[in-house]
Amino acid sequence: MSGNIDTKTAKMDLQAGKAVLSQRRGSIIGSIFLMATSAIGPGFITQTATFTFQFGAAFGFAILVSILIDVAVQMNIWRMIVVSGKRAGELANEAIRGSGFLLALLIIGGGLVFNIGNIAGGGMGMNAMLGIDSKLGGLITAVCAICIFLWKRAGKIMDAIIVCLGIVMICLTLYVSVVSAPPIGEALKQTVLPESIHWATVTTIVGGTVGGYITYSGAHRVLDSGFSGPGAVKTVSRGSVNGVVVTGVMRYLLFLACLGVGAAVVARDTSAVIMELIPPEMNPSGWAFLQVMGDAGLRIFGVILWAAAISSVIGAAFTSVSFFSVFNKKLAGGWARNIATVVFIAVSLICFLVWGKAPGTLLVFAGGLNGLILPIGLTIFMYIGWFRADLLNGYKYPKWLLGFGTAATLLSWYMAAVSIQPIFNMLSAA
Repeated sequence: MSGNIDTKTAKMDLQAGKAVLSQRRGSIIGSIFLMATSAIGPGFITQTATFTFQFGAAFGFAILVSILIDVAVQMNIWRMIVVSGKRAGELANEAIRGSGFLLALLIIGGGLVFNIGNIAGGGMGMNAMLGIDSKLGGLITAVCAICIFLWKRAGKIMDAIIVCLGIVMICLTLYVSVVSAPPIGEALKQTVLPESIHWATVTTIVGGTVGGYITYSGAHRVLDSGFSGPGAVKTVSRGSVNGVVVTGVMRYLLFLACLGVGAAVVARDTSAVIMELIPPEMNPSGWAFLQVMGDAGLRIFGVILWAAAISSVIGAAFTSVSFFSVFNKKLAGGWARNIATVVFIAVSLICFLVWGKAPGTLLVFAGGLNGLILPIGLTIFMYIGWFRADLLNGYKYPKWLLGFGTAATLLSWYMAAVSIQPIFNMLSAA
Protein backbone atom coordinates (compact mmCIF):
# COMPACT_ATOMS: atom_id res chain seq x y z
CA MET A 1 0.00 0.00 0.00
CA SER A 2 2.82 2.31 0.95
CA GLY A 3 4.53 1.56 -2.35
CA ASN A 4 1.43 2.65 -4.30
CA ILE A 5 1.22 5.90 -2.35
CA ASP A 6 4.90 6.61 -2.98
CA THR A 7 4.45 5.92 -6.71
CA LYS A 8 1.43 8.23 -6.92
CA THR A 9 3.32 10.93 -5.01
CA ALA A 10 6.31 10.59 -7.33
CA LYS A 11 4.04 10.90 -10.40
CA MET A 12 2.35 13.97 -8.97
CA ASP A 13 5.73 15.54 -8.19
CA LEU A 14 6.91 14.77 -11.74
CA GLN A 15 3.78 16.31 -13.25
CA ALA A 16 4.12 19.37 -11.01
CA GLY A 17 7.77 19.71 -12.05
CA LYS A 18 6.84 19.49 -15.73
CA ALA A 19 4.13 22.11 -15.23
CA VAL A 20 6.64 24.48 -13.60
CA LEU A 21 9.16 23.90 -16.41
CA SER A 22 6.45 24.48 -19.03
CA GLN A 23 5.33 27.66 -17.29
CA ARG A 24 8.89 28.95 -17.07
CA ARG A 25 9.56 28.06 -20.70
CA GLY A 26 6.43 30.01 -21.65
CA SER A 27 7.62 32.94 -19.54
CA ILE A 28 11.03 32.92 -21.23
CA ILE A 29 9.39 32.91 -24.69
CA GLY A 30 7.11 35.70 -23.48
CA SER A 31 10.16 37.62 -22.23
CA ILE A 32 11.88 37.25 -25.61
CA PHE A 33 8.85 38.59 -27.44
CA LEU A 34 8.20 41.28 -24.83
CA MET A 35 11.68 42.68 -25.46
CA ALA A 36 11.36 42.22 -29.24
CA THR A 37 7.86 43.65 -29.60
CA SER A 38 8.73 46.52 -27.25
CA ALA A 39 11.48 47.27 -29.77
CA ILE A 40 9.23 46.63 -32.79
CA GLY A 41 6.95 49.54 -32.01
CA PRO A 42 5.40 52.26 -34.18
CA GLY A 43 8.56 54.34 -33.73
CA PHE A 44 10.65 51.43 -35.03
CA ILE A 45 8.41 51.13 -38.10
CA THR A 46 8.36 54.88 -38.75
CA GLN A 47 12.12 55.25 -38.22
CA THR A 48 12.98 52.35 -40.52
CA ALA A 49 10.88 53.66 -43.42
CA THR A 50 11.99 57.28 -42.93
CA PHE A 51 15.70 56.47 -42.86
CA THR A 52 15.49 53.91 -45.69
CA PHE A 53 13.91 56.53 -47.96
CA GLN A 54 16.48 59.13 -46.88
CA PHE A 55 19.65 57.03 -47.08
CA GLY A 56 18.75 54.09 -49.30
CA ALA A 57 20.74 50.87 -49.07
CA ALA A 58 23.34 52.54 -46.80
CA PHE A 59 20.79 52.36 -43.98
CA GLY A 60 21.54 48.62 -43.85
CA PHE A 61 24.83 49.47 -42.10
CA ALA A 62 22.99 51.33 -39.36
CA ILE A 63 20.81 48.26 -38.83
CA LEU A 64 23.89 46.03 -38.57
CA VAL A 65 25.55 48.33 -35.99
CA SER A 66 22.33 48.53 -34.00
CA ILE A 67 22.06 44.72 -33.88
CA LEU A 68 25.66 44.35 -32.64
CA ILE A 69 25.07 46.97 -29.93
CA ASP A 70 21.76 45.32 -29.04
CA VAL A 71 23.46 41.94 -28.52
CA ALA A 72 26.15 43.45 -26.30
CA VAL A 73 23.60 45.39 -24.25
CA GLN A 74 20.98 42.68 -23.80
CA MET A 75 23.43 39.87 -23.00
CA ASN A 76 24.95 41.96 -20.19
CA ILE A 77 21.76 43.51 -18.80
CA TRP A 78 19.69 40.31 -18.82
CA ARG A 79 22.53 38.35 -17.22
CA MET A 80 23.27 40.84 -14.42
CA ILE A 81 19.63 41.39 -13.49
CA VAL A 82 18.66 37.72 -13.51
CA VAL A 83 21.84 36.49 -11.77
CA SER A 84 21.43 39.09 -9.01
CA GLY A 85 17.69 38.44 -8.69
CA LYS A 86 17.09 42.21 -8.41
CA ARG A 87 15.39 44.67 -10.73
CA ALA A 88 17.61 47.22 -12.47
CA GLY A 89 16.85 50.16 -10.16
CA GLU A 90 17.39 48.17 -6.97
CA LEU A 91 20.64 46.66 -8.27
CA ALA A 92 21.91 50.08 -9.38
CA ASN A 93 21.14 51.59 -5.95
CA GLU A 94 23.14 48.87 -4.22
CA ALA A 95 26.10 49.47 -6.53
CA ILE A 96 26.10 53.29 -6.47
CA ARG A 97 23.87 55.02 -3.93
CA GLY A 98 21.15 57.04 -5.64
CA SER A 99 21.93 55.81 -9.16
CA GLY A 100 18.87 53.56 -9.14
CA PHE A 101 16.62 56.56 -8.50
CA LEU A 102 18.24 58.45 -11.37
CA LEU A 103 17.91 55.45 -13.68
CA ALA A 104 14.27 54.96 -12.68
CA LEU A 105 13.41 58.61 -13.38
CA LEU A 106 15.08 58.47 -16.79
CA ILE A 107 13.41 55.18 -17.76
CA ILE A 108 9.98 56.25 -16.54
CA GLY A 109 10.29 59.62 -18.31
CA GLY A 110 11.58 58.06 -21.53
CA GLY A 111 8.96 55.32 -21.30
CA LEU A 112 6.21 57.92 -21.00
CA VAL A 113 7.41 59.76 -24.11
CA PHE A 114 7.65 56.46 -25.94
CA ASN A 115 4.18 55.41 -24.77
CA ILE A 116 2.60 58.63 -26.01
CA GLY A 117 4.15 57.80 -29.37
CA ASN A 118 2.97 54.18 -29.12
CA ILE A 119 -0.63 55.26 -28.52
CA ALA A 120 -0.32 57.72 -31.42
CA GLY A 121 0.95 54.80 -33.53
CA GLY A 122 -2.05 52.72 -32.47
CA GLY A 123 -4.31 55.53 -33.67
CA MET A 124 -2.47 55.73 -36.98
CA GLY A 125 -2.70 51.95 -37.36
CA MET A 126 -6.46 51.88 -36.79
CA ASN A 127 -6.87 54.80 -39.19
CA ALA A 128 -5.00 52.88 -41.92
CA MET A 129 -6.73 49.59 -41.08
CA LEU A 130 -10.33 50.77 -40.61
CA GLY A 131 -10.39 54.42 -41.64
CA ILE A 132 -11.43 55.69 -38.18
CA ASP A 133 -10.14 58.92 -36.63
CA SER A 134 -6.57 58.60 -35.28
CA LYS A 135 -7.45 59.98 -31.85
CA LEU A 136 -10.32 57.53 -31.48
CA GLY A 137 -7.97 54.75 -32.62
CA GLY A 138 -5.43 55.80 -29.98
CA LEU A 139 -8.16 55.74 -27.33
CA ILE A 140 -9.24 52.21 -28.36
CA THR A 141 -5.61 51.03 -28.32
CA ALA A 142 -5.01 52.37 -24.81
CA VAL A 143 -8.28 50.89 -23.49
CA CYS A 144 -7.39 47.45 -24.91
CA ALA A 145 -4.00 47.59 -23.14
CA ILE A 146 -5.64 48.70 -19.88
CA CYS A 147 -8.05 45.75 -20.02
CA ILE A 148 -5.13 43.31 -20.15
CA PHE A 149 -3.70 44.66 -16.89
CA LEU A 150 -7.10 44.54 -15.20
CA TRP A 151 -7.24 40.76 -15.56
CA LYS A 152 -6.05 38.77 -12.56
CA ARG A 153 -3.73 36.64 -14.69
CA ALA A 154 -2.28 39.62 -16.53
CA GLY A 155 1.22 38.07 -16.83
CA LYS A 156 0.11 34.95 -18.72
CA ILE A 157 -2.34 36.86 -20.89
CA MET A 158 0.35 39.43 -21.71
CA ASP A 159 2.82 36.70 -22.74
CA ALA A 160 0.30 35.01 -25.06
CA ILE A 161 -0.85 38.23 -26.72
CA ILE A 162 2.70 39.52 -27.18
CA VAL A 163 3.87 36.30 -28.88
CA CYS A 164 0.87 36.22 -31.25
CA LEU A 165 1.27 39.88 -32.22
CA GLY A 166 5.01 39.41 -32.85
CA ILE A 167 4.41 36.48 -35.20
CA VAL A 168 1.69 38.38 -37.10
CA MET A 169 3.98 41.39 -37.63
CA ILE A 170 6.89 39.33 -38.92
CA CYS A 171 4.79 37.20 -41.31
CA LEU A 172 3.01 40.19 -42.86
CA THR A 173 6.23 42.18 -43.24
CA LEU A 174 7.98 39.18 -44.83
CA TYR A 175 5.19 38.98 -47.40
CA VAL A 176 5.42 42.67 -48.32
CA SER A 177 9.24 42.57 -48.47
CA VAL A 178 9.04 39.77 -51.06
CA VAL A 179 6.35 41.51 -53.14
CA SER A 180 8.30 44.80 -53.26
CA ALA A 181 11.24 43.04 -55.02
CA PRO A 182 14.10 44.97 -53.32
CA PRO A 183 17.68 45.09 -54.72
CA ILE A 184 18.99 42.51 -52.24
CA GLY A 185 22.54 42.43 -53.59
CA GLU A 186 23.00 46.19 -53.16
CA ALA A 187 21.39 46.03 -49.71
CA LEU A 188 23.77 43.31 -48.51
CA LYS A 189 26.80 45.12 -49.95
CA GLN A 190 26.03 48.44 -48.26
CA THR A 191 25.11 46.73 -45.01
CA VAL A 192 28.82 45.91 -44.73
CA LEU A 193 30.40 48.66 -46.87
CA PRO A 194 28.10 51.71 -46.77
CA GLU A 195 28.52 54.74 -49.03
CA SER A 196 27.92 57.01 -46.01
CA ILE A 197 27.41 56.73 -42.23
CA HIS A 198 24.91 58.87 -40.30
CA TRP A 199 25.55 58.49 -36.56
CA ALA A 200 22.43 60.38 -35.49
CA THR A 201 20.46 57.78 -37.44
CA VAL A 202 22.28 54.93 -35.71
CA THR A 203 21.67 56.52 -32.30
CA THR A 204 17.97 56.91 -33.05
CA ILE A 205 17.42 53.32 -34.15
CA VAL A 206 19.55 51.95 -31.31
CA GLY A 207 17.40 53.99 -28.94
CA GLY A 208 14.30 52.64 -30.65
CA THR A 209 15.35 48.99 -30.37
CA VAL A 210 17.30 48.78 -27.11
CA GLY A 211 17.33 52.25 -25.51
CA GLY A 212 15.44 53.33 -22.43
CA TYR A 213 12.91 50.89 -21.00
CA ILE A 214 13.43 48.31 -23.79
CA THR A 215 16.83 47.38 -22.29
CA TYR A 216 15.17 46.04 -19.15
CA SER A 217 11.79 44.76 -20.35
CA GLY A 218 12.73 41.13 -21.01
CA ALA A 219 14.92 40.74 -17.92
CA HIS A 220 12.25 42.14 -15.59
CA ARG A 221 9.68 39.78 -17.10
CA VAL A 222 12.05 36.83 -16.43
CA LEU A 223 12.33 37.89 -12.78
CA ASP A 224 8.55 38.05 -12.51
CA SER A 225 8.37 34.42 -13.62
CA GLY A 226 10.50 33.41 -10.61
CA PHE A 227 13.50 32.52 -12.76
CA SER A 228 16.75 33.94 -11.28
CA GLY A 229 20.22 33.17 -9.92
CA PRO A 230 23.47 31.93 -11.53
CA GLY A 231 21.75 28.72 -12.63
CA ALA A 232 19.59 30.71 -15.06
CA VAL A 233 22.55 32.11 -17.03
CA LYS A 234 22.40 29.74 -20.00
CA THR A 235 18.67 30.21 -20.50
CA VAL A 236 18.67 34.00 -20.21
CA SER A 237 21.72 34.36 -22.46
CA ARG A 238 19.96 32.43 -25.19
CA GLY A 239 16.77 34.38 -24.56
CA SER A 240 18.46 37.78 -24.78
CA VAL A 241 20.15 36.94 -28.09
CA ASN A 242 16.95 35.46 -29.54
CA GLY A 243 15.09 38.66 -28.66
CA VAL A 244 17.62 40.73 -30.60
CA VAL A 245 17.45 38.29 -33.53
CA VAL A 246 13.64 38.64 -33.72
CA THR A 247 14.00 42.44 -33.69
CA GLY A 248 16.79 42.37 -36.29
CA VAL A 249 14.85 40.12 -38.67
CA MET A 250 11.80 42.38 -38.49
CA ARG A 251 13.83 45.53 -39.05
CA TYR A 252 15.73 44.10 -42.02
CA LEU A 253 12.54 42.81 -43.65
CA LEU A 254 10.91 46.22 -43.30
CA PHE A 255 14.09 47.87 -44.61
CA LEU A 256 14.00 45.59 -47.69
CA ALA A 257 10.31 46.30 -48.29
CA CYS A 258 10.87 50.08 -48.22
CA LEU A 259 14.07 49.78 -50.23
CA GLY A 260 12.17 47.93 -52.97
CA VAL A 261 9.58 50.72 -53.13
CA GLY A 262 12.28 53.40 -53.20
CA ALA A 263 14.17 51.63 -55.98
CA ALA A 264 11.00 51.35 -58.08
CA VAL A 265 10.17 55.05 -57.64
CA VAL A 266 13.71 56.15 -58.54
CA ALA A 267 13.70 53.84 -61.58
CA ARG A 268 10.63 55.72 -62.87
CA ASP A 269 12.03 59.17 -62.06
CA THR A 270 15.74 59.49 -61.24
CA SER A 271 15.25 63.00 -59.84
CA ALA A 272 12.55 61.93 -57.37
CA VAL A 273 13.03 62.72 -53.67
CA ILE A 274 10.89 60.08 -52.01
CA MET A 275 10.24 61.88 -48.72
CA GLU A 276 8.81 64.81 -50.71
CA LEU A 277 6.33 62.47 -52.41
CA ILE A 278 4.82 61.25 -49.13
CA PRO A 279 1.80 63.27 -47.91
CA PRO A 280 2.59 64.96 -44.54
CA GLU A 281 -0.31 63.20 -42.83
CA MET A 282 0.81 59.74 -43.98
CA ASN A 283 3.23 57.36 -42.27
CA PRO A 284 6.24 56.62 -44.56
CA SER A 285 5.80 52.85 -44.08
CA GLY A 286 2.10 53.11 -44.88
CA TRP A 287 2.94 54.98 -48.08
CA ALA A 288 5.44 52.23 -49.00
CA PHE A 289 2.88 49.46 -48.45
CA LEU A 290 0.34 51.46 -50.48
CA GLN A 291 2.78 51.64 -53.41
CA VAL A 292 3.39 47.90 -53.30
CA MET A 293 -0.16 46.56 -52.93
CA GLY A 294 -2.57 49.47 -53.23
CA ASP A 295 -5.41 49.74 -50.74
CA ALA A 296 -4.82 46.17 -49.47
CA GLY A 297 -1.22 47.10 -48.66
CA LEU A 298 -2.43 50.06 -46.62
CA ARG A 299 -4.76 47.76 -44.64
CA ILE A 300 -1.90 45.31 -44.03
CA PHE A 301 0.25 48.19 -42.84
CA GLY A 302 -2.55 49.21 -40.48
CA VAL A 303 -2.62 45.72 -38.94
CA ILE A 304 1.17 45.69 -38.52
CA LEU A 305 1.29 49.19 -37.05
CA TRP A 306 -1.57 48.54 -34.63
CA ALA A 307 -0.06 45.22 -33.51
CA ALA A 308 3.28 46.98 -33.00
CA ALA A 309 1.60 49.81 -31.12
CA ILE A 310 -0.46 47.83 -28.62
CA SER A 311 2.39 45.40 -27.89
CA SER A 312 4.69 48.37 -27.28
CA VAL A 313 2.12 50.11 -25.08
CA ILE A 314 2.03 46.93 -22.98
CA GLY A 315 5.83 46.62 -22.91
CA ALA A 316 6.50 50.29 -22.13
CA ALA A 317 3.91 50.41 -19.36
CA PHE A 318 4.98 47.09 -17.79
CA THR A 319 8.67 47.96 -17.77
CA SER A 320 8.37 51.61 -16.75
CA VAL A 321 6.11 50.71 -13.83
CA SER A 322 8.51 47.92 -12.79
CA PHE A 323 10.90 50.76 -11.85
CA PHE A 324 8.32 52.27 -9.46
CA SER A 325 9.36 49.69 -6.83
CA VAL A 326 12.58 51.67 -6.32
CA PHE A 327 10.43 54.37 -4.72
CA ASN A 328 7.77 52.15 -3.11
CA LYS A 329 8.18 48.41 -2.45
CA LYS A 330 4.39 47.93 -2.48
CA LEU A 331 4.50 48.47 -6.24
CA ALA A 332 6.84 45.50 -6.80
CA GLY A 333 3.97 43.20 -7.82
CA GLY A 334 0.35 42.17 -7.49
CA TRP A 335 -2.69 44.38 -7.92
CA ALA A 336 -0.87 47.52 -6.74
CA ARG A 337 1.50 47.31 -9.71
CA ASN A 338 -1.32 46.47 -12.13
CA ILE A 339 -3.26 49.54 -11.02
CA ALA A 340 -0.11 51.69 -11.34
CA THR A 341 0.34 50.30 -14.86
CA VAL A 342 -3.24 51.22 -15.76
CA VAL A 343 -2.65 54.76 -14.45
CA PHE A 344 0.59 55.01 -16.48
CA ILE A 345 -1.26 54.07 -19.68
CA ALA A 346 -4.08 56.49 -18.84
CA VAL A 347 -1.62 59.37 -18.35
CA SER A 348 0.05 58.50 -21.68
CA LEU A 349 -3.37 58.52 -23.34
CA ILE A 350 -4.30 61.91 -21.90
CA CYS A 351 -0.98 63.39 -23.11
CA PHE A 352 -1.65 61.97 -26.57
CA LEU A 353 -5.19 63.37 -26.71
CA VAL A 354 -4.00 66.80 -25.55
CA TRP A 355 -0.86 66.85 -27.71
CA GLY A 356 -1.45 64.65 -30.72
CA LYS A 357 0.42 66.77 -33.22
CA ALA A 358 3.02 65.33 -35.62
CA PRO A 359 2.90 61.74 -34.28
CA GLY A 360 5.39 60.53 -36.89
CA THR A 361 8.00 63.05 -35.73
CA LEU A 362 7.25 62.22 -32.09
CA LEU A 363 7.84 58.52 -32.79
CA VAL A 364 11.26 59.17 -34.31
CA PHE A 365 12.16 61.62 -31.51
CA ALA A 366 11.18 59.06 -28.83
CA GLY A 367 13.72 56.61 -30.23
CA GLY A 368 16.39 59.28 -30.26
CA LEU A 369 15.64 60.33 -26.67
CA ASN A 370 15.92 56.74 -25.46
CA GLY A 371 19.18 56.42 -27.37
CA LEU A 372 20.51 59.33 -25.28
CA ILE A 373 19.34 57.61 -22.06
CA LEU A 374 20.95 54.28 -23.00
CA PRO A 375 24.62 55.05 -22.17
CA ILE A 376 23.77 56.20 -18.62
CA GLY A 377 22.21 52.86 -17.68
CA LEU A 378 24.93 50.94 -19.49
CA THR A 379 27.65 52.76 -17.58
CA ILE A 380 26.08 51.82 -14.24
CA PHE A 381 25.87 48.17 -15.23
CA MET A 382 29.38 48.01 -16.62
CA TYR A 383 30.55 49.42 -13.27
CA ILE A 384 28.70 46.60 -11.51
CA GLY A 385 30.31 44.00 -13.79
CA TRP A 386 33.86 45.31 -13.33
CA PHE A 387 33.84 46.47 -9.70
CA ARG A 388 30.78 45.10 -7.86
CA ALA A 389 30.78 41.40 -8.68
CA ASP A 390 29.83 40.83 -5.03
CA LEU A 391 26.26 41.75 -6.01
CA LEU A 392 26.03 38.86 -8.49
CA ASN A 393 25.58 35.97 -6.03
CA GLY A 394 29.04 34.51 -6.50
CA TYR A 395 28.74 34.28 -10.28
CA LYS A 396 32.07 34.55 -12.11
CA TYR A 397 31.29 37.10 -14.79
CA PRO A 398 33.01 36.48 -18.17
CA LYS A 399 35.54 39.22 -18.96
CA TRP A 400 34.97 38.93 -22.72
CA LEU A 401 31.31 39.78 -22.22
CA LEU A 402 32.19 42.77 -20.04
CA GLY A 403 34.64 43.91 -22.72
CA PHE A 404 31.92 43.57 -25.37
CA GLY A 405 29.49 45.54 -23.21
CA THR A 406 32.08 48.23 -22.40
CA ALA A 407 32.81 48.73 -26.10
CA ALA A 408 29.07 49.13 -26.74
CA THR A 409 28.85 51.61 -23.85
CA LEU A 410 31.69 53.77 -25.20
CA LEU A 411 30.16 53.71 -28.68
CA SER A 412 26.74 54.67 -27.27
CA TRP A 413 28.31 57.65 -25.45
CA TYR A 414 30.01 58.77 -28.67
CA MET A 415 26.79 58.44 -30.66
CA ALA A 416 24.83 60.34 -27.99
CA ALA A 417 27.40 63.17 -27.99
CA VAL A 418 27.33 63.66 -31.77
CA SER A 419 23.57 63.14 -32.07
CA ILE A 420 22.01 65.15 -29.25
CA GLN A 421 21.47 68.33 -31.28
CA PRO A 422 20.02 66.64 -34.42
CA ILE A 423 17.70 64.54 -32.24
CA PHE A 424 16.23 67.54 -30.39
CA ASN A 425 16.02 69.40 -33.70
CA MET A 426 13.48 66.71 -34.75
CA LEU A 427 11.14 67.80 -31.96
CA SER A 428 11.55 71.53 -32.54
CA ALA A 429 10.75 70.97 -36.22
CA ALA A 430 7.46 69.22 -35.36
